[in-house]
Amino acid sequence: MSDSFDSDRFYEAEFVEHRAVAEATHRALKAAFKQLLAQAVATLQNGGKILLFGNGGSAADAQHLATELTVRYIKNRRALAAIALTTDSSALTAIGNDIGFERLFSRQIEALGRPGDLAIGITTSGASPNVLEAFRVARKMGLVVACLTGKDGGKAKDLADIALIVPSNTTSRIQEMHITLGQMMCGGIEHALGIADGPDPYSP
Repeated sequence: MSDSFDSDRFYEAEFVEHRAVAEATHRALKAAFKQLLAQAVATLQNGGKILLFGNGGSAADAQHLATELTVRYIKNRRALAAIALTTDSSALTAIGNDIGFERLFSRQIEALGRPGDLAIGITTSGASPNVLEAFRVARKMGLVVACLTGKDGGKAKDLADIALIVPSNTTSRIQEMHITLGQMMCGGIEHALGIADGPDPYSP
């Protein structure tokens, strides 16, 4: 470890920035979060599904949130329809190799998306070409498009029906807020559908 590195100072600074971004997000995104939650609930109530996607850490967030919905978040309950478009290695490699990396998510939306479904793209920069292309295709097909992004929102904010733009330029802080907002969405869906507080469908 470098003699000039002060781990205590680093530790404190990271939490100071995290708290500042969390508070700024709290103040800025209440209305946008309410929109996202209402759309997610409406999509599921109408028999639709939620499609989530992103690159790198955002791919991991997409998988995390899809799992919270298909399996459970607060308690055991009926499965909710959600798919992460980041998990099928055969599809990802075939699309990337045969069609192009920019079509990685849009091709899957063409196959799986239906009008009224909710497409949630996660991109810290708002500029990921494959996420933007997925938004364009989703809109043409009649899906509702939402984005979790940061910085100035990039081109993603202009292609999305609902945009949650974390007010930060630090990628790690943006990602922290994305998973927080995403998990809030999952919990809010369960409460709004009345399945977080009801009987456990798997209990004897």
